[in-house]
Amino acid sequence: MPVLCPVPEVAAAANPFDTKSLPSARFGRLGHLARFAVAALVAAAAVAGCGRQAEPAPEVRPVRLMQLSQHSGRTAFEFSGDVRPRVESRLGFRVGGKIAARLVDVGAIVTRGQPLARLDPTDLSLAEAGSRAQFEAAKTDRDLAASDLKRYNDLFAKGFISAAEQHRRQASFEAADSRLRQAQAGLRSQSNQTAYAVLHADADGVVTAIDAEVGQVVTPGQPVVRVAQTAEKEVAIGLPEDQVDLLRGIADVSIHTWAEPQRALPGRVREIAAAADPVTRTYATRVTIPDPPADLKLGMTAVVTFVRTGATPAIRVPLTALLQEQGRNQVWVYDAAAGTVKPVTVTLGEAVGNEVEVRQGLAPGQTIVTAGVHLLRPGQKVRPLQAVAPASAPTAAPTAAAPKQG
Repeated sequence: MPVLCPVPEVAAAANPFDTKSLPSARFGRLGHLARFAVAALVAAAAVAGCGRQAEPAPEVRPVRLMQLSQHSGRTAFEFSGDVRPRVESRLGFRVGGKIAARLVDVGAIVTRGQPLARLDPTDLSLAEAGSRAQFEAAKTDRDLAASDLKRYNDLFAKGFISAAEQHRRQASFEAADSRLRQAQAGLRSQSNQTAYAVLHADADGVVTAIDAEVGQVVTPGQPVVRVAQTAEKEVAIGLPEDQVDLLRGIADVSIHTWAEPQRALPGRVREIAAAADPVTRTYATRVTIPDPPADLKLGMTAVVTFVRTGATPAIRVPLTALLQEQGRNQVWVYDAAAGTVKPVTVTLGEAVGNEVEVRQGLAPGQTIVTAGVHLLRPGQKVRPLQAVAPASAPTAAPTAAAPKQG
């Protein structure tokens, strides 16, 4: 409220309207100017003196408070991912050729040994026929050499031929027998090549992709059909670099799907990548599901929960309660008796979701400010916005989206 002050009294001799008190009044127009100048100075001084205001009252800032309490040390970390097969094979023909037929589609359930695709067998059948003819010729030569050897052995026994001639007949038979075995191996190999013209499933599973179509000429080993084995399933997730070592040795792992969140499945960490993904900067992790249920489909969204039990109770505060001042972490502590706040330097521990563990600086039962910490100053009067709320129950770490790991 502005302070009213009286206009200072001016001596009669200094009355600007008294023309007799000013010598300049005798000089006509110049006297009038002097008279008005003095009047303006007196008015300005009066206005300046009356424009001062009273000192404002200290501001009472509204704040949100929370009372600290100890947690049991049980912390849950959650990471989202998707269900994937333990083994996914990219099947291809073992020989090259032109695809004549594709016998399955994406999503088809296949069994071990089931045909998936076929090549044009014309060239392979001709090659097999040639190998069979060579085998028959070698067999005939071997049989003839065997007959000759038997006859020459009889003559040698009667002394009609020399030992050298008998040895030549024995060598001829052995060479013919070796050529027969060679032709037999070539025929068996070519028969296998002909059989490779049909692509079979090597295990029970489901077709997840088709990489080649009918009419396409493929080379040996080129992927044609992808089959995911359904006997073993796991969840692919990504772990942030600051929690890899923390979660590596945790055995209490559970899995639940978005379709059935109330059903918890046991899990076991099978592998953690040695290097971070260059795009997501997370470590690809596979969590195996022992004896997966039949209705657990590939590609389902799943959440993996790691439960860690600490050795000692801990105090946690919201991230919004922290204030960094000259490189130190501070928390505003509320004094209920005085209605003021003061900064307290704290030592932080692990971050758990939207909260962080405080290892030193605070004690259970204290009340801290959780909102508006950047607008406070030491000893400032504050007004709670609500009744003091106790510390919340332990919460799970925020769900982290997993990159699609190949």
